[in-house]
Amino acid sequence: PRSAQTHLRSTMPAQKKSKTSTDASRKLKTTAPTAASAKGKEEDLTQSVALSETRLSASAELEPVDLDADLTKLDLAACRVELEHVQRHIALLEQELGLDAISSLTKNGEKLDDLYEIESFEVPKHCVPIRTDVRSFDWKKLASAAQFDVITMDPPWQLASATPTRGVALGYSQLPNRDIQDIPIPLLQQEGAGFLFIWVINSRYAFALEMMENWGYELVDDIAWVKSTVNRRLAKGHGYYLQHAKETCLVGRRKGSTAVVHGDIGSDVIFAQRRGQSQKPEEIYHLVEKLVPNGRYLEIFSRRNNLRNYWVSIGMEL
Repeated sequence: PRSAQTHLRSTMPAQKKSKTSTDASRKLKTTAPTAASAKGKEEDLTQSVALSETRLSASAELEPVDLDADLTKLDLAACRVELEHVQRHIALLEQELGLDAISSLTKNGEKLDDLYEIESFEVPKHCVPIRTDVRSFDWKKLASAAQFDVITMDPPWQLASATPTRGVALGYSQLPNRDIQDIPIPLLQQEGAGFLFIWVINSRYAFALEMMENWGYELVDDIAWVKSTVNRRLAKGHGYYLQHAKETCLVGRRKGSTAVVHGDIGSDVIFAQRRGQSQKPEEIYHLVEKLVPNGRYLEIFSRRNNLRNYWVSIGMEL
């Protein structure tokens, strides 16, 4: 009833603004740039710092929510106070996550679709993507369905040092060596036939050779991908001792293989532009398809940007 709502409003204690909140609010106003010629980036930075301080002060003055409180023992007015306390916590979390900005924009008539940049992606019509975890995938079932002429893999090697990326964020999960070597590669190729391409990092070069030997393959070649920028300059990356500007792909062949292949089909050096993180150049697929034309191709640890027609692609990032 309206009379009950009026009574609740009248019995609610008036909320006092703390000195900390007032000071932070004043600081927000005084630190905001007033000159008309100020640059947009400087305005955003100043306001962001002041807003962060305001949120920190608001977080400090809020008492934590008692999740074990028995609300059935409270009267209606006390329940109302407790509810508003929870709502203030929710509002503060929305501010920290930036949801308050999205809410204000949508209230002003803008659509959520206008706030996101949607990247269009078209899956190749004749590719076979399988999104799965290689540690639990049924490899025997795949082997019974097809035997592959060429297998390529770009393992998410576990980096060794405490600060391996040197400030570069990895966009994928890493796997220990044992999970990679447990993949039954020989099961997927016929006895005495098939090629294996493995992308390696410097700290796992020796282990990759040992793993290839244990699987029953011998090293027959290697490919160096020299990375370039859009301006065809050397694209230097981060490294432990030297700046890395290339990646290496080891080429192995099943021991005892007598299959006839098309040799001398291309260079062992690829000079191609660096694109997305862990995205390999198109030229490596061209080499594989020239080496074994009209073959059955499998890529393990595949990513969405490397899907190709007539390839089976397996990975968690599809």
